[in-house]
Amino acid sequence: MFYIYILYSEHSDKYYVGHSDHPERRLMEHNASQHLTYTSKHRPWKLKCFFPVSENRGKAIQIEKYIKSQKSKAFIKKIIENKNDKIFFLSAG
Repeated sequence: MFYIYILYSEHSDKYYVGHSDHPERRLMEHNASQHLTYTSKHRPWKLKCFFPVSENRGKAIQIEKYIKSQKSKAFIKKIIENKNDKIFFLSAG
């Protein structure tokens, strides 16, 4: 199962959206990576939410891109607030 996950950096007041088959592991990787990346510049990250989307990685990537294409903190906050509302996610992607 692939998930969409949302991280938040209090230090930078930024959100990060990604997909993974193991969101908790990805959080640890974002916080511990030795490589200079976007997420390494805004540590530490906290996992705000994650939700299952599909057994198909392509579908997870499609939903991740849709969320990122909105370029909206308000949209991401709405996802976090409605993380248990499956109807919201079905209509968002």
